[in-house]
Amino acid sequence: MKLRTSVALALSSLFVSSALLAAAQGATPPAPPKVLVIQREYLKPGKAGAIHAASEANFVRAATDAKSPTHYIAMDSLSGPTRALYLFPYDSFGAWGKDQEATAANPTLSAAIDQASLTDGELLTRYDSHVYSYHPEMSLHATVDISHARYWQLQSFKVKAGHDKDWSDLVKIYTDGFASMPAANWAAYESQFDENNGGLWVVITPMKTLDEVDSAMGDGAKFWTALSPANQKRVQDLAAACIESSQKNVFVVNPKESYVDPDWVKAAPEIWAQH
Repeated sequence: MKLRTSVALALSSLFVSSALLAAAQGATPPAPPKVLVIQREYLKPGKAGAIHAASEANFVRAATDAKSPTHYIAMDSLSGPTRALYLFPYDSFGAWGKDQEATAANPTLSAAIDQASLTDGELLTRYDSHVYSYHPEMSLHATVDISHARYWQLQSFKVKAGHDKDWSDLVKIYTDGFASMPAANWAAYESQFDENNGGLWVVITPMKTLDEVDSAMGDGAKFWTALSPANQKRVQDLAAACIESSQKNVFVVNPKESYVDPDWVKAAPEIWAQH
């Protein structure tokens, strides 16, 4: 871990970003999914870009042909190792299970996915899948229009065992501090299933443009200076006590590898109509 002040300031810059515009018709966007499955593909050198997009097109084609009701967003890393993320939203763990069962019961779809996986595997160095549950009490202004989000910021936090209360108290300081800033938004997810799920959290902020990172840093500084010296020390102490490690990265959506609702293509053709 870095110095306590550095950790606290890093949290300030994380827990704020400009909110996205609501749907063009003024309808309220849906809340974040209660269950989020994130699949990660780490790519071999030189196998990203058009080569990987051509391979992933097999998965999109399989889902389209089967008229799958489960849509997903693909995105590529702009920082860290070269990798692709695939975000699958579900209303519940039961809905996730039914999706798995429906795929298994469709031999044509299952065979197409198996063949696509065989081809895609030749391009990868590593693959894993993480399953997260949404925590609305640790999120802020999270009901935003993600169909217009071109960039996504994800930061993972590894919380030390036995320090859940410290983590909860720390997050509450940020949700309270940014509650009056309508541009601030994030969705907090706790890992439920994978080899590192104990104490792993992911905080997700969708962004229309990377200008929102600049704005977020400014708002984070305002939040920090608004705290009293005693509260600044409390933030530093809580962060040092409960956070074992953290990592922040930014991703850009890849429309060619995504399988999104047709309404998204109509709402944001500048992003999704690039097939």
